[in-house]
Amino acid sequence: MGKKVLSESALERMQTEYNEWLAEYKQALQKMPERLGRFSTVSDLEIKPLYTPQDIEHKDFFEEIGFPGFYPFTRGVQSTMYRARLWTMRMFAGLGTSEDTNQRFHYLINHGETGLSTAFDFPTLMGYDTNSPLARGECGKCGVAIDTVEDMQRLFANINLEKVTTSMTINPPASIVWAMYIANAENEGYSRSKLGGTIQNDCLKEFIAQKTLMLPPEPSLRLVTDTVEFGTREVPRWNTISISGYHIREAGSTAVQELAFTIYDGITYVEEGIKRGLAVDDFAGRLSFFWNSHIDFFEEIAKMRASRRLWARLMKERFKAKDPRSMLMRFHTQTAGCSLTAQEPYNNIIRTTTEGLAAILGGTQSLHTNSLDEVYMIPSEEAVLIALRTQQILADETGVTNVIDPLAGSYFIEALTDKMEEEATEYIRKLDELGGMVRAIERDYPQMEIADAAYHFQQQVEAGEKLIIGVNKYASERRELEFVLKIDDTIEKMQVDRTNQFKEKRNKDRYRRAMDELRRRCEGPPSWENNVMPALIEAVRAGATEQECCDLYREVFGVYTDPGTF
Repeated sequence: MGKKVLSESALERMQTEYNEWLAEYKQALQKMPERLGRFSTVSDLEIKPLYTPQDIEHKDFFEEIGFPGFYPFTRGVQSTMYRARLWTMRMFAGLGTSEDTNQRFHYLINHGETGLSTAFDFPTLMGYDTNSPLARGECGKCGVAIDTVEDMQRLFANINLEKVTTSMTINPPASIVWAMYIANAENEGYSRSKLGGTIQNDCLKEFIAQKTLMLPPEPSLRLVTDTVEFGTREVPRWNTISISGYHIREAGSTAVQELAFTIYDGITYVEEGIKRGLAVDDFAGRLSFFWNSHIDFFEEIAKMRASRRLWARLMKERFKAKDPRSMLMRFHTQTAGCSLTAQEPYNNIIRTTTEGLAAILGGTQSLHTNSLDEVYMIPSEEAVLIALRTQQILADETGVTNVIDPLAGSYFIEALTDKMEEEATEYIRKLDELGGMVRAIERDYPQMEIADAAYHFQQQVEAGEKLIIGVNKYASERRELEFVLKIDDTIEKMQVDRTNQFKEKRNKDRYRRAMDELRRRCEGPPSWENNVMPALIEAVRAGATEQECCDLYREVFGVYTDPGTF
């Protein structure tokens, strides 16, 4: 039991005066009823009309709130937070060819972006080269096409890879794309030990939500653990997993489900690292997380504060971590794509601003703000500049970075933070009972929980219980945008020709030896001696394409097909 915020006598007075206020409130409602039948967050957590010290009367400041940079890190992972250094402004970019995306990178850097974030097209995400029949019509449409290490060289041309950190949103083929990045960096004269960045590399959330699937869960986990082990030994500045709640939320989950399922994915990755023989304090400090900042302002702030406290407690109590860095919940945030509307797209600027501000007050380490046209396709330069300027105005003009965790102590925020942690902990208990996340996925537990939440929200929208301006309230006939970016279909032939020429000119013997070694490691038991990363780096240097490496994975480990349960 924590120390009470108020004395017993003060709490008794608080209860008396609260009852008097409540009676007055109910009487006033007789003249003017509440606007809604039920007030709740976008995730449908019920919200009371007023919060008082009674809602946090048992809260212990030192154990549950504390100071920034100190356990349980509720108020932030650094003691200085934004007074010393702003979050990294990392705008998602990927379109067309590698040269097109390189041009966008330079455009964003020149306008003040401080970190790169790479989107790949669907064939790349699924492990297919552009010349595959399965890739037809998709080249560069939702991101950049990367088939070879030469594509990677063009993607990062004239960018200092030791000075900029790079995030890459890639999952089943993450080990291969990372190998291309390392090989290219070393070809350019950079040291792998000085490279900083993140690969998303979160296989579990693919089975739960995003569904860019390739291998079954167990071999997928094996490859993720290979990257963690390799990064720990060889690339110490790299975050080898970005444990992602973003896509879980985009699939329709509640904020609590996003929090719980993502943290349990993190638990699973820590367990796999320990099984491999790694000490928790050797690798846990390089795990990072990725949150969705949705439209419900206070719910998102509470979720992010609760995430830090919950992760710190789990790492300390469940995994016996000793190094405070192992307990840090460091995270990137992206504003909610699913909150954007095609109707009245300029409204998306206001939505993104609000969501970005919530992420900042929630203590994010880096931030992507969605563009107003992102609901249609890849952002145009006009729209992406507005999105970047949104972050810069929040950072430099509003004053919100002047004080650390300014909402701490708010009766509502602290009560909502507690509620989020309590409900997420209940989900974690249930997942433990089911035997862990892999067993839960096999039983469709998280998938069906998310599906039910998405259906419930849609019912509320259609009933007018949840309002979306320009959609089910104040709907209008305003025209769609005229400057939506279009990707030229002719780039596909150019990319196919490039990939074919790359394969023709490679040294066939070197390529064959490298692929044989990769196969040997894949077929062997999980261990450092059979870690795929050294073999992958040599394979892509020897001319292996992304699909050729993925095809070997598919042959050795098998292919996973989503059961499509409803």
